[in-house]
Amino acid sequence: MTRARFTAPEGFRVLPGWLSPHAQRALIDSVRAIEADAPLYQPAMPRTGTPLSVTMTNCGPLGWVTDKDRGYRYERLHPVTGRPWPPMPQALLDLWEAVSGWPQPPQACLINVYRDTSRMGLHVDADEDARDAPVVSVSLGDPARFRIGGPQRRDPTGSLKLSSGDVVVLAGPARRCHHGVDRIYPGASTLLPEAWRPGRINLTLRRVN
Repeated sequence: MTRARFTAPEGFRVLPGWLSPHAQRALIDSVRAIEADAPLYQPAMPRTGTPLSVTMTNCGPLGWVTDKDRGYRYERLHPVTGRPWPPMPQALLDLWEAVSGWPQPPQACLINVYRDTSRMGLHVDADEDARDAPVVSVSLGDPARFRIGGPQRRDPTGSLKLSSGDVVVLAGPARRCHHGVDRIYPGASTLLPEAWRPGRINLTLRRVN
């Protein structure tokens, strides 16, 4: 049987090194301030309650959360502290305006902290009403092997290595394509605070409504 060749979906863009080292350090400082107000917590899969291999928090008017009983959704309050999420840093709002091509600002920034053994299985971001709005993703810290496929899980996939400062945009047809993280390459970056190393931070900007 001939294996189908992978073709990157329309609307999938990689912007290598979009953030300078200085901009990356400034953004890490912002993430640390967010985490101090909205602590990292361990999310769980719906129904099974299996912990995800990442810890997470959010900033912006809404935050993406998941747990065993209520599943994937957006909430205005941190599930542990019960407080509103911190405001989104201006640098992320500026990034969205520069690369998204969308007229409205993002409403949620999911902050995932990957450790050296963390993974993210193939999935589609489908919990938003604004499914035509793009997703903008920022990589900070250790490199990661990012994988993207098609609208169906069985579609062919391709992968590439994302480094600190790289930005990915999923727009148009790519917005509804499966994607995930195969692995982290630990120890390649000293950007993150020592308590989070080795590891990677991924910031995902989304329009929800």
